[in-house]
Amino acid sequence: MNLPDQPPTFRPPTPAERPWAWRLENAAGEEVEVTGEHADQRFSSQADAESWVGEIWADLAALGVDAVTLFEADRLVYGPMSLHA
Repeated sequence: MNLPDQPPTFRPPTPAERPWAWRLENAAGEEVEVTGEHADQRFSSQADAESWVGEIWADLAALGVDAVTLFEADRLVYGPMSLHA
């Protein structure tokens, strides 16, 4: 039971806590929205973000993602990077 004004035990991390994110794009460079476990992923470090995309890039390509662009908060880090050979 929570008392009034008591924060919940679990809360999703804020963008400030996990500022690294991939923009998923189609061949025209437009953002692609995916659902399920690959949607809205955020990371606490660049290494974590790069590891994640390295592990699931084929899944993203199967969902219609042609390229990814890495951001730290609002800062473009690099990309677009193709998911095709």
